[in-house]
Amino acid sequence: MLIIMKKNAPEETLDSIKEYLINRDFDIHQSTGANRTIIGVIGDTQTLDEGEIESMSGVSQVVRIRKDE
Repeated sequence: MLIIMKKNAPEETLDSIKEYLINRDFDIHQSTGANRTIIGVIGDTQTLDEGEIESMSGVSQVVRIRKDE
């Protein structure tokens, strides 16, 4: 799962989302570019509610990565 943050999302907002994910036993990988920050969520994200995450402050979009079987 990728969490794409809004442009210029405050650091406190990023920290809050990362804490939310870490408390649910997910690993994360943060990629910060010139205009956007993307948080890669590592683990079985089936238990995460995309709508709940998209409603969090600072989140622009949530993209679920599907595994081909």
